[in-house]
Amino acid sequence: MTDAALLAPVTHPLLDKASIRHGFFTRQGGVSTGLYDSLNTGVGSSDDPAAVQENRRRIAVHLGGTPEDLAACYQIHSAVARVAEVGWRGDRPEGDAVVTAKSGPICAVLTADCAPVLLADTEAGIVGAAHAGWKGALGGIVHSTVSAMQALGAEPSRIVAVVGPCIAQHSYEVGADYQDQFEHHQPGSGRFFVAGASADKRLFDLPGFVLWRLEQAGVGEAAWTGDDTRADEARFFSNRRAFLRGEPDFGRMMSAISLG
Repeated sequence: MTDAALLAPVTHPLLDKASIRHGFFTRQGGVSTGLYDSLNTGVGSSDDPAAVQENRRRIAVHLGGTPEDLAACYQIHSAVARVAEVGWRGDRPEGDAVVTAKSGPICAVLTADCAPVLLADTEAGIVGAAHAGWKGALGGIVHSTVSAMQALGAEPSRIVAVVGPCIAQHSYEVGADYQDQFEHHQPGSGRFFVAGASADKRLFDLPGFVLWRLEQAGVGEAAWTGDDTRADEARFFSNRRAFLRGEPDFGRMMSAISLG
């Protein structure tokens, strides 16, 4: 069995039935140690760079490619979506989504509580990956990703999208001001907040909000895998969990999709 075969990414029937190579990779199956145990793919983390590169290599091989095929942005919580004609060979343009109509590039995003979104229009032969934290989701990364796919020939109503492992509502406490901010920019989004432990706190439903944004963007079918990154330490890295424990850093998980 190869090292890449040891990986056990989360997949979803919506993309499985489309025969699209994809995976929401967990923290398992890599070579990193300590806080980064074991499949840390965060180039910007303080992990051993050689371990990070090996982990990324394993994911690329698992999806039938090489590390040179990976196309992953330097993420900035924006609404910027990039188009990949080929793998980026280590280059990381700023942005928070990657789409392609070519076989070869592996569109990838990194997360550790934010929502990874993998999208595909199989009839047009177009796939994409988006990084949607609260800021990017509110700011329009979902719409930008769908628009970028549409510019390549995709039809939103044909797109299937899966929201991967991310922080769930019961694990995601924010200030009450977040609800006001969301309602101001996206009227109706208040329903994704419920009361927190005190009057000035709310619990935010990030995956529910991202699914709503996908619906607004005209995506034909979408689902969440149902995995809570903060609650499942054995499988997932979590920024929030690391922060609450006072840990100095945290690993990042990769979610990726390719036409093969």
